[in-house]
Amino acid sequence: MTTQSANRLFGRRILLGISAGIAAYKSAQLARLLKQAGCEVRVVMTEGAQAFITPLTLQALTGEAVRTSLLDPEAEAGMGHIELARWADIILIAPATADLMARLAQGMADDLLTTLCLASEAEKIMAPAMNQAMWRHVATQRNAARLAQDGWRLLGPASGDQACGDVGPGRMLEPEAIVAELIQPISEAPHENAPAQGLHVVITAGPTREPLDPVRYLSNHSSGKMGFALATAAAELGARVTLISGPVSLSTPAGVERIDVETALQMHEASRRLAASCDIFIGCAAVADYRAEAAAEHKIKKREGEDGLTLSLVKNPDIIADVAKQRDAAGGRPFVVGFAAETRDLEAYARDKLVRKRLDMIVANDVSAAGLGFGADDNAALLLWRNGEGESGASLPPQPKTQLARAVIERALGCLTPRPVH
Repeated sequence: MTTQSANRLFGRRILLGISAGIAAYKSAQLARLLKQAGCEVRVVMTEGAQAFITPLTLQALTGEAVRTSLLDPEAEAGMGHIELARWADIILIAPATADLMARLAQGMADDLLTTLCLASEAEKIMAPAMNQAMWRHVATQRNAARLAQDGWRLLGPASGDQACGDVGPGRMLEPEAIVAELIQPISEAPHENAPAQGLHVVITAGPTREPLDPVRYLSNHSSGKMGFALATAAAELGARVTLISGPVSLSTPAGVERIDVETALQMHEASRRLAASCDIFIGCAAVADYRAEAAAEHKIKKREGEDGLTLSLVKNPDIIADVAKQRDAAGGRPFVVGFAAETRDLEAYARDKLVRKRLDMIVANDVSAAGLGFGADDNAALLLWRNGEGESGASLPPQPKTQLARAVIERALGCLTPRPVH
């Protein structure tokens, strides 16, 4: 349970607005998490939102009646919408559709939710969610910029698979990521002189999944714990952190922006896009080396008389090497840190990868060691890095991944300037 001293949400009154997007199903989990964080939560739904999730569901989760209409005679007998606008400390709209963003950007008040937004002096936050083409459209981008100027805080959207089948930016942030953005523990807020203050750190974490057919995929045993520990450490040291995560069952660290992906190609696209504007890029994800040349449209069936199955695989892009190449072409950013999970000849393979992929630093660990590596809470590592004086290294003994992550981030910060010559 989060305590008041460590959680800015404890005791806050949050008005959760839900508009008509498929991501509305995530709002139920969001309401539950806000309640767990100690918030009072009341829900307002647009008419269209009720086609995706029922008011009864939100009422059961919050313990409060859900408001859906500006013209509710019983509620408005006492000017209910004004009372609700004054009640809220924070108005959080999730999902916020392109239509709702457009109406709010123009100052419209044609339903209960938009009316409350205009009538309230509460802190205003929204999590956009829409098709990737709608998000990229010049009108939506103009509306997003206008809303930011008007004092709205926009969380996301994230990039990845969408319900319509498209892939790209427009996914609503996961409920855990939204709460993490809001909760920002006061006791852990970065000091203005924190060593990573002003830096943008991008980290990949977890496995990737490469579909073979609608029910099977190629993957690995990565839990994502090390990447998430790195994200936590970087945020605590003052950095702005973006975490590109494969499918894991971990909560987003406080203060960290999370982008969920499934496949290596999706992780590659997100990494190249973000690497262009970050200071440190850490490739901690266990990316599948190969994917199916063509995933089967239907489930692959066993055939009588055939004892084997032949799969045609193609190589996935080398994300960390491509980021390093992108850095060289752009003139020196970001500082690139790679990971090497090995089962033998740890130092030899790590040194080869450091040079061959033109990395600035590498973190190598022996995943065959008992109690360390994939899925474990502890790890040990060999750190190798390059600077103006050549190559240096250090061995980190077995320790909790949280401590190891802190050591890795601090070493990367120490190497950031001066940069090695490639």
